[in-house]
Amino acid sequence: MPPIPVLRTPKELRTWRSRALSSRLALTPTMGALHDGHLSLIRHARTCVDIVLASIFVNPTQFGPNEDFHAYPRDEARDLALLADAGCDAVYAPLAASMYPLGFDTTVSVANLAAPLEGAFRPHHFAGVATVVAKLLIQASPDCAVFGEKDYQQLQVIRRMALDLDLHVEILGAPIVREADGLALSSRNVYLSPSERAIAPALYAALATAARSLAEGERIAIVEQIACDSVVAAGFESVDYLEVRHPASLKRLSPGPLKEEARILTAARLGRTRLIDNIAATKRPARADA
Repeated sequence: MPPIPVLRTPKELRTWRSRALSSRLALTPTMGALHDGHLSLIRHARTCVDIVLASIFVNPTQFGPNEDFHAYPRDEARDLALLADAGCDAVYAPLAASMYPLGFDTTVSVANLAAPLEGAFRPHHFAGVATVVAKLLIQASPDCAVFGEKDYQQLQVIRRMALDLDLHVEILGAPIVREADGLALSSRNVYLSPSERAIAPALYAALATAARSLAEGERIAIVEQIACDSVVAAGFESVDYLEVRHPASLKRLSPGPLKEEARILTAARLGRTRLIDNIAATKRPARADA
């Protein structure tokens, strides 16, 4: 198998794209450190289009001053081999100087969707995400772009950004890929110690229990509190948030029983690792004979 083409500059990317303008292209942006969750995005994209392009770029503008930008795992050779095996057609792996040239002074901000949840704890994160994704979409001119639902708020921010800026690209969400015990795959899972790894599935277990309780008619405020308590009781140091939100607008819902579809989103700290996860929640339909 020939090596997968690796494009390093916007000019190289545009030249490559110009040779395939008649083909439908999907872009899957990543920060590398790939796992099966990322590769599932490639496979999902392959079902929709003719050509699949992945990007690998550890974006400095979405990391806060005390976050793990310099320690973030990087292994490009491994990532390229995995992408080639998954059926990716090319990889865009630019240097920071290509994405943020000297004097770069523009930021894309999605105000309301980015403000709660992750935005409350990482106030500059989504501006960095929206800016780099906007640049990638403009540079690659894909017909669609595929993002994982694990970063659910990010997915909604990107959808809003693409719509507001008339980028004419379909933003697709792909299901979360989990380990057998429920832990959502994440590049940051490598930071977990063996003892922490044994505790980590409690986060998804709390979400699954919360979703069942909402379906059975329990009040949202009670479900949120019980779920938070169970995560801490399992061994997590703290819960940044665990909230039931509208699935599109991410607005808070009334504290009573669930009356519509929702998304339960959470972030919790375990050792030096901050894990995020989410799950859909739906009110159980009333029985026809009730």
